[in-house]
Amino acid sequence: MKKPPFHNTGHSYNQRGFSLVELLVVIVIMTILMTMGAMGIRNLTGGKGTSTAIANAEAVFAEARATALGRSAGARVLIDVKNINDQSNYLRRIVIAAQDIDPNTGQPTNSWSLTSRGYTLPDGTFYSVDLSKKDGAGSSKMQPESVTLSKSADSGQYVVYEFNGQGICTTPGATFVIGSGSRPKGSAPIVTGSAKRDFAAFAIWGNGETSTFRNPTQIGDLSSIKNF
Repeated sequence: MKKPPFHNTGHSYNQRGFSLVELLVVIVIMTILMTMGAMGIRNLTGGKGTSTAIANAEAVFAEARATALGRSAGARVLIDVKNINDQSNYLRRIVIAAQDIDPNTGQPTNSWSLTSRGYTLPDGTFYSVDLSKKDGAGSSKMQPESVTLSKSADSGQYVVYEFNGQGICTTPGATFVIGSGSRPKGSAPIVTGSAKRDFAAFAIWGNGETSTFRNPTQIGDLSSIKNF
C-alpha cells in the first residue's frame, strides 16, 4: 500500500523551547517550594521529638514515685547538669536515685544510689532550667544542686525533683519543661528561631501525679527565651 503523497500547505510552524528567563523562573519556584518543604519537615520532626520526650519523661517520674512507694524511702528524678561540655548528657540525661536501705534495720539511710539506667532526651531536645519552675506559676526556677551518690562517678550537679516515702512530691506544683534547640560547638544549647514554640511541659502535683500542659502560655514567655 502506497503512502499518500505529502502536500505542502504552505503553512510554516514556529516550534520553539522555553526561554532562559522561563527556565530560571521555574528553577526559582522549585527552590522556594523545596525550602518550604524542608522547613516544614524540620519543624514536624522537632515537634514529634518534644511530644515523645515529654511522654517518656512523665514515665520516668511515674517510675520514681513507684520506687518511693515500693521502698518506703525517698526517690529523686535527677537531670544531669554536671558538665556543660558533655553533649550527650548535659540537660538531656534523666536518672532516678533512691535512698539506700539499711539491711539490718530495713530503714532508709542518708546515702543515695541510682536505681535506673535513665532516659536521654532525643537529639536537639533539652531540659529548660530557665522555664522549669519550683513553685509552678511563680518565679522561682529549679536550681541545680550538688548531689552525692554512692558511686562517686555519679555524683555532681543535678536539677532535683524529689518524692518522699509516701510518694508525695516535696515541691508540689513544680514544672518540668523541655524544648527543641541547637547546640553550637563549645557552648550551651540555645533556642533557635524555628523552635520558639516547640516546647512541652508538665506539672508535678503534691500527690506525685503529673499533668501535661495543653497551652504554650502555661509554659511561660516563649517569645523572648534564648537559652535553656
